[in-house]
Amino acid sequence: MSTPLITPGLVALDADLGTDRAGVIRALAELVVVAGRATSTDALFADAWARESKTDTGIPGGIAIPHCRSAAVTEPTLAMARVAPLVDFGSDDGPADLIFFIAAPDGADQAHLVLLSKLARSLIKPEFVEALRSAPDAPAVVALVDGALSDAPVAVPAGERAATAPVEAGAAAKPVLIAVTSCATGIAHTYMAADSLAATAKRLGVELHVETQGASGATPLAADVVAAAQAVIFAVDVDVRDIGRFAGKPVIKAPVKRGIDAPEQLINDAVTAISNPNAPRVAAAGGSSTGATATKDAHVGQSIKRWLLTGVSYMIPFVAGGGLLIALGFLLGGYDITDNAGKIIVENSLVNLPAGGLGAYLGAVAFSIGAASMGFLVPALAGFIAFAIADRPGIAPGFVAGAVALLMSAGFLGGLVGGLLAGGVAYGLGRLNVPRWLRGLMPVVIIPLIGSIVASGLMILVLGGPIAALMNGLNGWLSGLTGVSAILLGAILGTMMAFDLGGPVNKVAYSFAVAGLGAGTLANQAPWQIMAAVMAAGMVPPLAMALASTVLSRRSFTAVERENGKAAWLLGLAFISEGAIPFAAADLFRVIPASILGGAATGALIMATGVTSQAPHGGLFVFFAIGNFGMFLLSILVGTVITAVAVVLLKRFARRRPVDAADGGEASAAAVVAEPVTV
Repeated sequence: MSTPLITPGLVALDADLGTDRAGVIRALAELVVVAGRATSTDALFADAWARESKTDTGIPGGIAIPHCRSAAVTEPTLAMARVAPLVDFGSDDGPADLIFFIAAPDGADQAHLVLLSKLARSLIKPEFVEALRSAPDAPAVVALVDGALSDAPVAVPAGERAATAPVEAGAAAKPVLIAVTSCATGIAHTYMAADSLAATAKRLGVELHVETQGASGATPLAADVVAAAQAVIFAVDVDVRDIGRFAGKPVIKAPVKRGIDAPEQLINDAVTAISNPNAPRVAAAGGSSTGATATKDAHVGQSIKRWLLTGVSYMIPFVAGGGLLIALGFLLGGYDITDNAGKIIVENSLVNLPAGGLGAYLGAVAFSIGAASMGFLVPALAGFIAFAIADRPGIAPGFVAGAVALLMSAGFLGGLVGGLLAGGVAYGLGRLNVPRWLRGLMPVVIIPLIGSIVASGLMILVLGGPIAALMNGLNGWLSGLTGVSAILLGAILGTMMAFDLGGPVNKVAYSFAVAGLGAGTLANQAPWQIMAAVMAAGMVPPLAMALASTVLSRRSFTAVERENGKAAWLLGLAFISEGAIPFAAADLFRVIPASILGGAATGALIMATGVTSQAPHGGLFVFFAIGNFGMFLLSILVGTVITAVAVVLLKRFARRRPVDAADGGEASAAAVVAEPVTV
């Protein structure tokens, strides 16, 4: 069968694409564009890299399957590279030499998605993979793919008994499991995990039924199959659809990639959970699985961080929209709009304008809507922290606890504590073994009622007052920051933003700034200054890498890095720190120290000159929300130049060389040392 998915022009055999994962994905994206199947290399790479950043796409056997859906793709496409040197795509068994890039349009039709899914399933077959490794030329690879799409069975329908036939009467009883697999795009990992689990279950003598919730469709498991199952495996990166069907069953939850990398461990864990009365179970009425909102071995600290960051991520849209509207209100109506905005929108209209005219009226409207949005900051933070802990039953107690935190003037710290309390109470109530007749009432009546009483009651009776006092002290300290102390805080925040480029340290600094944004006023602009310092410092690394790789010293960077540098200009201007990640991944010990120098300088300058930002994101594109915009630009420029010059100097005068081992002189490590090199 001839297929339009791949042509010889989309195959690169024995190619040297470098060892940088991002560079390899960009090179394959460029192949797709050159073949006329996508409109923009940058757009396709950005979508593929966003997917890659969520979960590693390397799988056992030296294979990687980066994939995405993208508006830049005009028709479903497969690009393939057999590379040397090998490239690390995060597989436990080492780097990959076979890389398959699957690119699907946002609106790909069902038939094409089925073909892509079939191909992904073929990649776990050793004979197919070995044939690809020994293929002499690109047409041979295309022929192998055509054969796989002709011969491979259509994606196993969800609900098919994928591992073994049901146990016959008189046969020894086998454990009966069901599994649900799904990934963010639903093209590759979903089906590969399903096949890997099914094959392993068959080898272990376990009856397994798999439901694939992928892009090519999902047919729910039959009700009798679900009822007969003794335990559930969720190998998923996204929410399970209609999770309430599995209520009460022991559950093992893991990322979908674990279904490919470690299917035997997942199946053994599920079999063990059948006889374990303390095993996590899927909660009733669509609640979260008790204990399954995190992986089994997650540390408490990691769980708390995930809960808090979930709350912040859901809170940001309220802050972003509200902050920009408030800034727009000031722009249209002046800074005194805060005194009479409510009165203007009640007493006036478009046909009955106030004394200040149309600008004053529209400014009052924008400010009022923005203030209303900002009013949800603390309740949304608390509500979605509780949601992260206890799923939907935690939302109502969390929002109420957040509202009480506002009532007690406990601010965002009160929201953090209230959300953790509400989520903990809701989670505990969800674990209670209640009579069957009461289970339906638990998530919609009992948990919200008792959770709100306990969490909000503790906030009012015990915790609200001390937290409010702490918030007042914190606000007073921030408001009083001047001179050296303010500059030092800016330098620290700038260092954190550049330290790991969107990683945990970066997120702590950003979350601190966003959470305090709602406390900013004309009389207390310190929170706005902190937001400006964080945003400006976060823009420096990608802009500096763009400047260094495309202007200052092109010879110090690879062709792929120079291409990345072109995209980094726009990413930096939009405050997307991750634009510098491809450079850091390829040269960590030069890029990160240089980024820290520039980020710290920018943060310090912002705080020293009183620049403010009422928007939590957007970079230069939210210029109207920036106070002292000229100094904002100058601070970014200074930091960008510092980092760009530093990284160029490090690349020119510092190189890796072996370091003698202490026991006798054999090279055992590589270090970056200051040593002139010829360029």
